Amino acid sequence: MKPTLVVLAAGMGSRYGGVKQIDSVGAHGETLLDFGVYDAMKSGFSKVVFIIRKDIETDFRERLFDRIAKNMNAEYVFQGKDTLLSKEQVKLAANREKPWGTIHAVLCAKDVVKEPFAVINADDYYGREAFSILSKHLGSVTKGSVEHAMVGYVLDHTMSKSGSVSRAICTVKDNYLVSMRENTKIEYVADKVISHIDGQDVELTGKEWVSMNFFGFTPAAFDSFGTYWEEFLKDNITAAKTECFLPNGASRIVTNHEGKIRFYTTQESWFGMTYSADRQLVHDELAKKTEQGYYPEKLWSN
Repeated sequence: MKPTLVVLAAGMGSRYGGVKQIDSVGAHGETLLDFGVYDAMKSGFSKVVFIIRKDIETDFRERLFDRIAKNMNAEYVFQGKDTLLSKEQVKLAANREKPWGTIHAVLCAKDVVKEPFAVINADDYYGREAFSILSKHLGSVTKGSVEHAMVGYVLDHTMSKSGSVSRAICTVKDNYLVSMRENTKIEYVADKVISHIDGQDVELTGKEWVSMNFFGFTPAAFDSFGTYWEEFLKDNITAAKTECFLPNGASRIVTNHEGKIRFYTTQESWFGMTYSADRQLVHDELAKKTEQGYYPEKLWSN
């Protein structure tokens, strides 16, 4: 069974200043996500499911989805503030200001994803090697397996000169994840890599293994995520901004002994659309890869 790619594309883009998921960066109007889906297709993924906001549906179809759907099995689902909440929870969350986060996003796709699947962010570049690694892993497991996977990146390969980034720092032993924790603000301070966490400034080496939200799960993970989500809501239903992060939910699978996460690595260098200043860099990097023959001059046939 070939795996499915699940794309987290419902973010607000507050730091970017626009809908970065569908911003053009390619020579023929392609988005960064076009290149990620192309890499996934070339690596053995047979289907893609996008998780989007209802308010961007029209632009999303015009700028991205319709052309991808002509070349690959594709569909999309919505993530809204009230999605998956009961009527009582909707009332309690009336003052909610932000989306609920990436665990919530993945759970929005539960009804349409029945096979092993990978998860990526819409605004990050991962590299074809990483897609090939997870495609191979997911193609070797059964739907009921609790042997999950992820691809880790070197922290200093994933930093931005434009501002801070959010990365989950991973602890690994014998090629399996032990734990990971989201660090929501890591940045360069002079020549140092600093994480602002728990009210402290912690200096990092830059060589830590980090999660870029590139995971491979079997459908068994939905049960674990569902439990984590319900526990999160009990504590945070009235919170205006607190988010339920996928790295924390994935780590919980390991620490609660509900499954294992095989830790694969890549030396690929990240680039992405975190800030508006990143757009030109992304454009130039993709143009360079096209000139080198890594990508064809035109990705899609239609």
